[in-house]
Amino acid sequence: MMLMKTVRRFKSASLAAAVLAVALLSGGGVALAQEIVVQGNGRVDAETVRSYVTGSGSLEEARRNMLQTGMFSDVRLSRQGNRIIVNVRENTTVNRVVIEGSKRFQRDAIENELQTKARRPFNQATVDADVARLRELYARVGRAAAKVSARTVDLPNGRIDVVFTVEEGGKTGVVEINFVGNEAFSSRRLRELMNTTEMNLLSFLKSNDVYDPDKIALDAEIIRRHYLKNGYADFHFVSTDARYDDQKEGYVITFTVSEGQQYRVGSVGFDSRVSQVDPTILKDEIEPRVGDVYSAEDVEKTLNNMTNAAVRRGQPFVIVRPTGARNPATHTVDIGFVVEEGPRVYIERINVRGNTRTRDYVIRRELDIGEGDPFNKVLMDRAERRLNGLGYFKKVRVSTEPGSAADRVVVNIDVEDQPTGAFSISGGYSTSDGAIGEVAISESNFLGRGQFVRLAGQLGQRSNGVDFSFTEPYFLGYRFAAGFDLFSKYSDQTQYSRYENRTTGGQIRIGLPLTEESGVTLRYSLYEQNLKVPNTIRRPYNDCSVPIPGYTLLNPDGTSAYPSCAFDGEASIAVKESQGSTLTSLAGLTLAYNTVNDLRNPRNGLYAEAKPEIAGLGGDSNFFRVTGEARYYKELYEDIIGLVKIQGGHIESTGSNRSSNGLATFGGDLRLVDHFFLGPTLVRGFAPSGIGPRDISTPDSSQNALGGTTYIGGTLEAQFPIPLIPRDLGIKGAVFADAGTLFGYRGPRGFDVTRDGTISCGNPTIQPECVNVRDRIVLRSSIGASILWNSPLGPIRFDYAYALSKDEGVIVNYPTLGPVRVGQDQTQAFRFSGGTRF
Repeated sequence: MMLMKTVRRFKSASLAAAVLAVALLSGGGVALAQEIVVQGNGRVDAETVRSYVTGSGSLEEARRNMLQTGMFSDVRLSRQGNRIIVNVRENTTVNRVVIEGSKRFQRDAIENELQTKARRPFNQATVDADVARLRELYARVGRAAAKVSARTVDLPNGRIDVVFTVEEGGKTGVVEINFVGNEAFSSRRLRELMNTTEMNLLSFLKSNDVYDPDKIALDAEIIRRHYLKNGYADFHFVSTDARYDDQKEGYVITFTVSEGQQYRVGSVGFDSRVSQVDPTILKDEIEPRVGDVYSAEDVEKTLNNMTNAAVRRGQPFVIVRPTGARNPATHTVDIGFVVEEGPRVYIERINVRGNTRTRDYVIRRELDIGEGDPFNKVLMDRAERRLNGLGYFKKVRVSTEPGSAADRVVVNIDVEDQPTGAFSISGGYSTSDGAIGEVAISESNFLGRGQFVRLAGQLGQRSNGVDFSFTEPYFLGYRFAAGFDLFSKYSDQTQYSRYENRTTGGQIRIGLPLTEESGVTLRYSLYEQNLKVPNTIRRPYNDCSVPIPGYTLLNPDGTSAYPSCAFDGEASIAVKESQGSTLTSLAGLTLAYNTVNDLRNPRNGLYAEAKPEIAGLGGDSNFFRVTGEARYYKELYEDIIGLVKIQGGHIESTGSNRSSNGLATFGGDLRLVDHFFLGPTLVRGFAPSGIGPRDISTPDSSQNALGGTTYIGGTLEAQFPIPLIPRDLGIKGAVFADAGTLFGYRGPRGFDVTRDGTISCGNPTIQPECVNVRDRIVLRSSIGASILWNSPLGPIRFDYAYALSKDEGVIVNYPTLGPVRVGQDQTQAFRFSGGTRF
């Protein structure tokens, strides 16, 4: 027995020795090696190298681990008897990163894109990736032809400088945008929907003609929603191709689409499975109607409306599901809405990520729900749309992930801040103000708080001023905007009237949203008006009252032209009596309703507003004033937009208004400056202050407008593209017809007051002291044509109008002058207005 046990032990020991020998010869383990020799290391300590080799893994695994550290560019391991030889080549350390030739970007912007950093190991693969990344960065700003290269400069002690050299080259944008397969909408119309435009002569002033894959994807989504909104439920993109054309030196974008047929609403169904909410209330929120063109936008609006109605009635878990059955034979869609109780899931946490500037609360306040509230997908989608609409972020993405329990969910809001400040230098010209320039600085996300601040100064031929605005969009934490404005503006009205005016004051306002389409703004204004009549040799508009020394109006032969100073451009006695400063304390509100699809380029919808105001809470003015305007847009045919506009206003004295000398005017009459002074803003073809009541006491009545208390007007207009002019230039044509009237002067008519309070005009030989008013209800009308240019520098408009009907005035026989026509309307056929920003 002892012999057998001894034999078994000998066999076991022999087997173990054999296994060990095989392991050593095969290089499987390194733990039993007696010596590890490190060669080639300089900066890395030998013990650090040995720590990777003395593990239980194979030599190959040790080599991979060492390379992954980034400290070595090459590692070789070999076995010589009981010794393991480790031969390493250390990576070079980056001393600094240098960028040469970059003008489009600041150094910090480029360094943030690079993975190669100072004081890190040099890696050629990382440098190559950085070169490709910089090329992509330049391509996104229209420099796709930019050349980027990298080189290294050797330094002592295993260090190098990495130098990136950039040759920016010229701008390479989008030279063509093509559509294939579209029949319902022209390529021109689809290009108008896109934010990306084609390059043209004005490319040096714009940046939206740069090829950016993200922007192209966004444009594709805009086009898709446009088709779905107009009944093309089967629409889809077959392909989207973007290629750089070397000959054209730009990108050619080609969208291939499949439109399908246009569908209409065949039937609308409703199924409510929530007993806690009156089905009638939810059913009233349905937007689509039988026979309407199918619109995905109406379906989406219905989901929002129903969800909000259920939440307001204490049912936050309600889910509204749309259903649709297409009938290709009849080209109809049967729409249904199913209202049911959803899973009871609560928001465990809301994570806001990526905002480096915008404060968390600015983002969170756009959500109608918070931590601990029931989760509702529709409300979260609406919050995402609101965040995208703020303009504070390049992109916004809202996602969810499971929470700590089955009935908990975590909401993640990922954003990327973008610049929101603007500095602009603007210039323009208008027939009323002449040449004018403006310098403005604004910030729509002030200090990351979501507040809007603007400071601007204007300087022009006949006007100048300065204004400051501040708006807090969430006043006291509620969803209504509050702000204030400070302003001071000077205007020279002597070209159309005979006075200058400076208005200085301020306004506070609070805007309250009522529905998605309507809102109300409460306003209080306090301002001072200082009216002055110039009286110089060049502008002798007050020399009857204040004679100009040495000034005599002469005929060409040198003889005295007129026996009276009233014939050289004298201001009305009503204007003279209005000189000085008056203070107005005004409270009012604005009721607005807006369903216009795009305020910058409207095609469909209604915008209407009414502004009732009352003055008299202190100050010198006492009146009630109401104005209103409504504009209705309708796309009559593709790219032909119809516009119907009506406007009107009335002002009425509510007490004793005081003149500049502090005396009450008679019968509670209105002050001159409180009247409406209108012209081309009511009927094109007439000069500013060119229509309405006038003082015909002197031959200068054409320039002595008195204003009126009531006006009404209407406009019919059709806008259309001009043939052969590229859409990218933003030029359209228009034809229009205007009609309107202004009447009802309610100011004082006599200023020579006797001691007993009666008015006595007497028989003056210089200037009458009674206002002789021509005030008739005459319909003014005109027709004309316009050129509208939505240029990169700002909107510009040219109007040419021909007056069809006007007040022709009356002929008065003046001594020495003979018959003179006075009191007539003042026409102005050409009107130009516009501005620039660069």
